[in-house]
Amino acid sequence: MAEVMTVTALNRYVKALLDGDDALFDLALRGEVANFVQNVRSGHCYFTLRDETCSVKAVMFRREAQNLAFRPEEGMRVVVRCRVTLYERDGAYQVYVSDMFPDGIGSAQLALEQLKQKLYAEGVFAPEHKKPIPACPACIGVVTSKTGAALQDIRNVLARRWPLAKVLLCGVSVQGVDAPQQVARAIGTLDADGRADVILVARGGGSREDLWVFNAEVIVRAAYRCKTPIISAIGHEIDTTLLDYVADLRAPTPSAAAELAVPDRFAVRDELCKKACNIHSVMQIKAQMCYNETADLTAQLRTRPCLARAMAEYAHLAEMQANIALAAKTRRRFAQEHLSHAAALAASLNPYRTLSRGYALLEDQKHNVICVDALVPEQEFFARGTNKAAVCQVKRLEDIKE
Repeated sequence: MAEVMTVTALNRYVKALLDGDDALFDLALRGEVANFVQNVRSGHCYFTLRDETCSVKAVMFRREAQNLAFRPEEGMRVVVRCRVTLYERDGAYQVYVSDMFPDGIGSAQLALEQLKQKLYAEGVFAPEHKKPIPACPACIGVVTSKTGAALQDIRNVLARRWPLAKVLLCGVSVQGVDAPQQVARAIGTLDADGRADVILVARGGGSREDLWVFNAEVIVRAAYRCKTPIISAIGHEIDTTLLDYVADLRAPTPSAAAELAVPDRFAVRDELCKKACNIHSVMQIKAQMCYNETADLTAQLRTRPCLARAMAEYAHLAEMQANIALAAKTRRRFAQEHLSHAAALAASLNPYRTLSRGYALLEDQKHNVICVDALVPEQEFFARGTNKAAVCQVKRLEDIKE
């Protein structure tokens, strides 16, 4: 029966086999860099080397990493000098890198560079296509995950800086095969809706592979077609995607995007107070200038030449006033005399005045005035005096004499 081994003994045995193989002690290995991370405190670098079918974990300690003449990036093809060993605690097979050299770019990075050059040639990234960000947006559209930290960061910053702004969220998935189409549709939806004054496309930090979604051509095209200004906020400050090139403004983080989208209410308040003070000062200076001008004019008026001229003008105005009053009085007297003459003439022609002396008007049955010669025998007529009227009948003189 075989000897029973512990896991520790097994890992030490396999490690000893790998370390004892001269072919694996100083190895040149070619592959693409993936998931590159450098620990801030230790300075050690952790990444994956991969080719078309396989991958292997890699470590580069701080001493060797300090000698690198370039920064490894996602998809970069490199050649490394390394030794193959086993990490006993985890039983993880990995390579320890002592040196690294660029070996062109990988297939994914090459495709990205080709897409980038094509979009540049089409003018998609042209500066003249950039739209200005509104100074005080009333509504801010946000394209991000509903459950991600990016959304909460944006809400916190907006509440602190400019709580008047409303948030219009269009939740999407920010990773996975469906993410590019969802993000592109969300941008188009918010743009067509019309309520958002500016759109924030945001995602929190992650590996270069996680952020690769925002290099998708469908997202870049949607952002280019969008008539609403767009601020991109993908990953952290060192991360860059094609969306950053087409966006009207790039922010290093989602929180920074929210700060760039709205003004600071306290700064606006201070600016308004400053302008109010400036306006008050200008008004005070203007009032003082007017007072000085008035004082100068008053002093000039009090001088003898000006006073004499004013008295002369005053006397001239008084004379004109007297002449106008006299002309009006004369005109009124002439008008009254003319009116009295016209009234007397009208009174003399008044037929009712003649009736008051005992005369009468003769009227027919229709009350039309008739003369005596128009009367015929047996005709009835009215004889109308000043206050009374009588019904009469025409008789021949011969009949009266009889």
